[in-house]
Amino acid sequence: MNMAQNIAAGLDRILTMEVVRVTERAAVAAARLRGRGDEKAADQVAVDAMRQELNRLAIKGTVVIGEGERDEAPMLYIGEEVGTGKGPAVDIALDPLEGTTICAKNLPNALAVIAIAEKGSLLFAPDVYMDKIAIGPGYPEGLIDIDASPAENLANLAKAKGVSVSEITACILDRPRHAGLIDAVRATGAAIRLIGDGDVAGVIHTTDPEETGIDIYLGTGGAPEGVLAAAALRCTGGQMQGRLILDTPEKVARAEKMGISDPKRVYRAQDMARGDVLFAATGVTDGNMLDGVKFGRTFITTHTIVLRSSSRTVREIKARHQDLEKF
Repeated sequence: MNMAQNIAAGLDRILTMEVVRVTERAAVAAARLRGRGDEKAADQVAVDAMRQELNRLAIKGTVVIGEGERDEAPMLYIGEEVGTGKGPAVDIALDPLEGTTICAKNLPNALAVIAIAEKGSLLFAPDVYMDKIAIGPGYPEGLIDIDASPAENLANLAKAKGVSVSEITACILDRPRHAGLIDAVRATGAAIRLIGDGDVAGVIHTTDPEETGIDIYLGTGGAPEGVLAAAALRCTGGQMQGRLILDTPEKVARAEKMGISDPKRVYRAQDMARGDVLFAATGVTDGNMLDGVKFGRTFITTHTIVLRSSSRTVREIKARHQDLEKF
């Protein structure tokens, strides 16, 4: 290994750990407003905290999935440059508070989430709905198909897992638009875990069914959240397919401006998040995979998962912060 390779590897390892501080900071800020019923305030403090910490990173970062268009979001908007400007050029997808309603109601699985990839590697997705299907690692490639029926996908998954369909649990967002999907899944005998919000967490839960009890994610949710979830699956070896729902001329035009020429294209996880990807998520509220932030009298504890695609490394970091001033 030459000196340049050594330096690059060192920078990558450093960034893997540095990105944890970004989600920790956002999660702690949001957690202070858990259960207060104010979604906007919780989101805003998480945005402020995440941006402050991002600007300390030695990167030339561009936000490609963020809080919205520049005229909608004063900070962490799509296209915003973050970091010190000294370091590798990277794409950033982020959600400082995934599950704003969850946090406001102090319900499970609110997260602070970020993905960082090499420049030009993350899908520049418009803020529209995306039809999604995802499973965790360990299955043959192509086992799931977004165009197959729920019954077919569930039967194929059960067969590959070596169980009956009745032992499969699907995660679906609890929305009126999913009434037909829910009926179709229940007709197979499979169980359903309905979630009120937070479909990044829903997809990530498929990566560890023994811990979360969720085998497959089905349904429509936000396209930006789909890119974040794809980044996590790239790091763990799961499978995902997504198709943008561009059902009006205005949405088609917006997508074209972002470089999307085929409105019916099916994206796989590796299409949405290419190359070397880092992903980190810190629990804001207690959840299936991550504990929420805990406030002690003299310390704060956080629980983070940080993933890297090139090494398939999964790190869980339970941190006890005694320097409360940094928050």
